[in-house]
Amino acid sequence: MAETKQRRGRRKSRRTFGATRQLPSGRWQASYLGSDGKRRKANCTFATAADADAWLNLRSAEMTKGEWRAPEPGLETFGQYGARWLAHRVDLRPSTRELYEILWRVWLEPSFGTVQLAKMTPGAWRTWFVEQTAKHPGSTQPGKAYRLARAMLNTAVEDELLPSNPCRVKGAGKDTAGERPTASPEQVARIAEAINSKYALMVELAAYRGLRFGELAGLRRRRVDLLHGTISVEENAVELAGGRVEFGPPKTAAGKRTIALDPDLAKLVETHLAGHVGSDPDALLFTSPEGHPLRRTKFRHRWLEACRVAKVSGLHFHDLRGSCLTLAAQTGATTAELMHLAGHTTPTVAMRYQHATVERDRAIADRLAQMRRAAAEDAVEPASAEVSAIG
Repeated sequence: MAETKQRRGRRKSRRTFGATRQLPSGRWQASYLGSDGKRRKANCTFATAADADAWLNLRSAEMTKGEWRAPEPGLETFGQYGARWLAHRVDLRPSTRELYEILWRVWLEPSFGTVQLAKMTPGAWRTWFVEQTAKHPGSTQPGKAYRLARAMLNTAVEDELLPSNPCRVKGAGKDTAGERPTASPEQVARIAEAINSKYALMVELAAYRGLRFGELAGLRRRRVDLLHGTISVEENAVELAGGRVEFGPPKTAAGKRTIALDPDLAKLVETHLAGHVGSDPDALLFTSPEGHPLRRTKFRHRWLEACRVAKVSGLHFHDLRGSCLTLAAQTGATTAELMHLAGHTTPTVAMRYQHATVERDRAIADRLAQMRRAAAEDAVEPASAEVSAIG
């Protein structure tokens, strides 16, 4: 019997690709030479020679089609690869890095950190996404985490660690945030009247020139050209964890732009500069009462109080930007002109060949000014005592 087992352990089969041999246990082992010249064994044994042959046939077909990949890299866990991916992304903005690290730490690493890249499946990602969206209805975080994971695994495919991206869930990559409300010119006028005078111009510039909060918080005196009636958007202020504010370029290349001021808005800017901004060219147009860079978290209570006094509910400050684009579209602004106004680079490649002119932008500004002027004349002035109570 011992002699029989010894002969069985030496038994091999002859094949044109790969080799199989029967082990003393009676099971079969398969091995082959990869495209890199290294011999590799299957990570399991097989009950029959036919099963071992079938496994080798699959590897042979992969090599014939050029789809074969060395299996060793795929043994790296998603936790190991994701941490390395984040460390190598030195191009990320500080705010984007913070967001990615939160998405990784809270959403991705706990669920997939110990899973080997090669063992990830579309089904596992689909199950994860369905479960997370069900547990957190209305949250955009699962979608953001999914998009981050997909980006990481796309890079793994480019690195030839995976033959294809397993993170593919139909519809998961779309931002499903609900449609935000817009403010009418009358509502904008009431809010601008109700808020502290240091921030009234912020409301006007967001609602009628489409500036983001970060662009307003990063705006400096030297970016204002009253002679020509323009503002250059060159910097963006970002609040990081712990309340620290950093300044950098706008979030997109198109974010750097020069916007026109209508005469009325230019006069408001001039008054604001005289009353609330230091003489230094680098002085910020909008700061905290203590003179520090403006933080969104600290500004929020002022905004909410102004909306309460103005009897406007459910409106975020960022909604003023959407209001601006809606009103501009109503004046007849083209898509290219709206893209210039907002600092957008999309929606289509064809739009790269359409250019918004300063003259056309100024005409849009003038028509929006007419709306603002009419709204200001009709606005109901809040009680003086209620206005003075807003810090």
